[in-house]
Amino acid sequence: MRNNAKGFTLIELLIVVAIIGIIAAIAIPNLLNAIDRGKQKRTMADLRSIGTAVEAYAVDNNIYPTAANMGALEPVIEPVYIKNMPNTDGWGNAMIYQPATTAGTGYTVKSTGKDGAVEGSPAGDTTGDFDCDIIFVDGQFTQWPEGMQQ
Repeated sequence: MRNNAKGFTLIELLIVVAIIGIIAAIAIPNLLNAIDRGKQKRTMADLRSIGTAVEAYAVDNNIYPTAANMGALEPVIEPVYIKNMPNTDGWGNAMIYQPATTAGTGYTVKSTGKDGAVEGSPAGDTTGDFDCDIIFVDGQFTQWPEGMQQ
């Protein structure tokens, strides 16, 4: 008697499922890291856009905006210097605007990073962690992500 059964055996199916599981285990962490890198890049672009708008305001008025926070800054520079001012970073955390200690002489715009917590004393220069603040001061980044992030 011949057995003409067609299809896959249980062992063959288990091997395929195991291979798919191994591939997923490798790919998902890389995907999540890429998503967070994209959020960092978007945040840096938004910080640069706000900084450019503040610089344009300073050119026209010979003084930087003295707004105490992002909410007070928005009506000062929008819509003349920036069409739609971003108020949140890539992770949905509120961005922070701080005028310089001497009114009208400078500014700081920062993102609190993935964790949403303000660093007590930022390291400055490059960072290697998604939780680190991204800081833009007077037209340039003073703390920014570079290299592999964790």
